[in-house]
Amino acid sequence: MTGIKAKGNSCRLSGELILHEEAPTAVDRKCGGWITFPYIIATVLGLTITGGGLMSNLIVYLIERFNIKSIDAAQISNVVNGCTSLFPIAGAIVADSWLGSFSVIFISSIISLLGMILLTLTVTLPSLTPPYCEKGSKCDPPTKIQLAILYATITLVSIGLGGTRFTIATMGADQFDKAKDQGTFFNWYFFTLYLGFLIGATGIVYIQDNIGWGLGFGLCLAAGALGFSIFLSGKNVYRHVKPKGSSFTSLARVLIATVRKRKLSVASVSNDYYLGNNIESKNQFITPSSSFRLLNRAAINTESDTNEDGSIAKPWRLCTVQQVEDLKTLIHIFPLWSTSIFLSTPIGIQSSLVVLQALTMDRHIGSHFQVPAGSFLVFTLLSTAICLSVIDRLFFPMWQILAQRPLTPLQRVGFGHILNIVGMAGSALVESRRLHAFRSHYNANQPDSTVPMSAMWLVGPLAIVGVGEAFHFPGQVALYYQEFPMSLRSTATAMISLLIAVGFYLSTALINLIRRVTVWLPDNINKGRLDNVFWLLVVIGLVNFGYYLLCAIMYRYKNVENADDDSGIH
Repeated sequence: MTGIKAKGNSCRLSGELILHEEAPTAVDRKCGGWITFPYIIATVLGLTITGGGLMSNLIVYLIERFNIKSIDAAQISNVVNGCTSLFPIAGAIVADSWLGSFSVIFISSIISLLGMILLTLTVTLPSLTPPYCEKGSKCDPPTKIQLAILYATITLVSIGLGGTRFTIATMGADQFDKAKDQGTFFNWYFFTLYLGFLIGATGIVYIQDNIGWGLGFGLCLAAGALGFSIFLSGKNVYRHVKPKGSSFTSLARVLIATVRKRKLSVASVSNDYYLGNNIESKNQFITPSSSFRLLNRAAINTESDTNEDGSIAKPWRLCTVQQVEDLKTLIHIFPLWSTSIFLSTPIGIQSSLVVLQALTMDRHIGSHFQVPAGSFLVFTLLSTAICLSVIDRLFFPMWQILAQRPLTPLQRVGFGHILNIVGMAGSALVESRRLHAFRSHYNANQPDSTVPMSAMWLVGPLAIVGVGEAFHFPGQVALYYQEFPMSLRSTATAMISLLIAVGFYLSTALINLIRRVTVWLPDNINKGRLDNVFWLLVVIGLVNFGYYLLCAIMYRYKNVENADDDSGIH
């Protein structure tokens, strides 16, 4: 490994991480490698338990301890989930551009712990929550001060958890030189992520519901503090990669340079375009492509644009051909990316409404155990985790034999669209049955009664959506990583997080719209028509799937070395 310097007891990489197969140097053995693995994985586990214990049961907490109406609580949960999915993008940009991964994780963890301390105080200090009231009775709403403290607490936790989620994965991969070791790390990272969320969404949620919110949140705080302590204890063995500046700057330069040279005619001779001082890759463009030709002006080398040594004299007036093509690639793939927004939106609505459904149903398994309402989301996670291994070991080989070609990323995403629609239809049918069961046993004057129907009916649709996630989320990661410019590979993997964030925000907006124009979502869902909401999601899904098919058929792979066909979903 070149460019690594040992400074005191810490390790810092002075340049870009280079993959190679040679044996590590003496410095390498002290910096990075598998010696860092226990520290990073333990940190991931602790932070994920904290997030799972909070996010899974947030709706129930808002309803039971802050007397917030059910649909409003679901809306708050959607916003929080959107924030924790959006902040990883900001964290990744700050880490890559200015502070580095270690500093972002350090700062985010402290913010998260401060939020968890405040959250624990809200359930231990009576003055921070409204008076407790029985279900069905008139409850006092929270005061403005109580709401302000609650929202400040949730904001801190969201920023903290979001800032560490993907940044710690990037830091973990930076500890290894070989791509094989990085792949092994990512497998363990996602396994630990699933395990931590399962512990938080089952064990911690059970304690919150059956023993006490104070103990439950206290355990979340303890798990986060322990993970953070382990993270700090490994500081001297981590390999620290210096920030290299934002890759988005070059994209902005293309746009600015295009505007500044808008009066120039697009050149047709390759000598008129700027390639840079050296060509680092055999795949680098020599002349710009014909698509979006107006952007080609940014690479036209005019007088005084370069210095005598061939370097750029005016960075915001001249760009390389490769930078222009990188921006074009993002423009080409944006329509495909946009089709996945309405994959995340129905999932966000389902994940919040299913908790409200479970609260009204019989959640007993046997005579003594009752499944917490917030734990039902685990069934989606379990089906995704199980299906990922089945797809890899069984479905892919069978598809290869029958179709005589591997399943492409676009085809994987297409299967995810279909399964998502089927899952929403299943939720609509289950809700229709739930409403029928309620109306068969109670009248309109008993809206708070428990529906005599097992909540296990909710598992089927959740599992189908989970199987869909096993197809479309990895398919999107593979597509973006394959097609994005090399300089934006880390951003490519974080695009999924951005999709989830936008999906949750849109789910909040869509629920608000439904509440304004219909009577389907009253505060008590036994008086409403949640089934119509799910059928609306089915219609939206079908329209979006048609849009996806159109985009997929028209799309042309840019990196044809990794694609079996250079176009479409074939």
